[in-house]
Amino acid sequence: MTHRVHNFSPGPAVLPESVLMQVQRDLLALPGVGMSVLEITHRGPAFTEILQSTKDRLRRLLHIPENYQILFLQGGSRLQFSMIPMNLLRGTNRSADYVLTGSWGLKAHEEAVREGSIRVAWDGKSSGYNRFPDDAEWQVDPQAAYVYVTSNETIEGVQFAREPVTGEVPLVCDASSDFLCRPVPIARYGLIYACAQKNAGPAGVTIVIVRDDLLDRSRKDLPGYLNYRAHAKEDSLFNTPPTFAIYLVNLVAGWLLDEIGGLEAMHQQNRRKADLLYRTIDESNGFYSGHAQPASRSMMNVTFRLPNDELQSQFLKLAEQQELVNLAGHRSVGGIRASIYNAMPVASVERLRDFMCEFLQNQRS
Repeated sequence: MTHRVHNFSPGPAVLPESVLMQVQRDLLALPGVGMSVLEITHRGPAFTEILQSTKDRLRRLLHIPENYQILFLQGGSRLQFSMIPMNLLRGTNRSADYVLTGSWGLKAHEEAVREGSIRVAWDGKSSGYNRFPDDAEWQVDPQAAYVYVTSNETIEGVQFAREPVTGEVPLVCDASSDFLCRPVPIARYGLIYACAQKNAGPAGVTIVIVRDDLLDRSRKDLPGYLNYRAHAKEDSLFNTPPTFAIYLVNLVAGWLLDEIGGLEAMHQQNRRKADLLYRTIDESNGFYSGHAQPASRSMMNVTFRLPNDELQSQFLKLAEQQELVNLAGHRSVGGIRASIYNAMPVASVERLRDFMCEFLQNQRS
């Protein structure tokens, strides 16, 4: 096997090695098909089987009720920022509530205001987007078309510990960076989506899980590709879908079911990995300073700073020499960010933890 480094990239991110080995075997010729998985037609039986298997595995993992459709789209979260208000808000004569918890929530809000009336239900700007709101800090407009949240902010490293309560108002969630990291009560959501380059697969496919009754809001005057109902009607084959990316999502879902043992087991492993790093931060007596408040800390993206920029530069340089790569924080906030998605091995996180302890000790000796 080609030597692999410890890749803490925020996305596209690390994939399970067993999945990559399966891809390697199938790349020249898919068993029983005689063609590469990159070459099969989306209308043929080989891909139809892959598509159905992917949906079946996601339903098993997330216990998705029958009255929800699973769509495989393109365009990433950027396109969903527009498609959601286009389909769920346009023509309703209502407003939508947005909870702004970081950079991606802000970008979603920026696009939504182009489509209709948007009410900011809560904005974490005053605290530097270092936490999620308590239930008492915001109230849902009971007449809102939907409530929009981002379950995990990759840049700031904050994550909802549980689903917010929205009553009868549909909850809409960008789960791009923590999809499949833990069990999720899908019935609490009207729509939940994720672009796949974090936990679910490679860049190129976006998974949208939407309740049937919300599809009725999609107006006929929407452009074809931007209409959820059109994609549901055609079983995600309205246009040529990202076949290779969907194939990989299928393999990752199979890995979660068969090798990990489901999302509860994955959650326990993710909690263990995150605790290794947060404990190191907390025990450093301020040398490592976490961005997120403890109750809002992300299991997926551990963000922190060192006392000054010079030390941060040294940290990143020495980390890379030890094959701990892609640890620089987002260009908008700086600092350090360790993205420890599902496929990140525990051993790699332990390696980073040991490096953090050694770096701190060397600075104090």
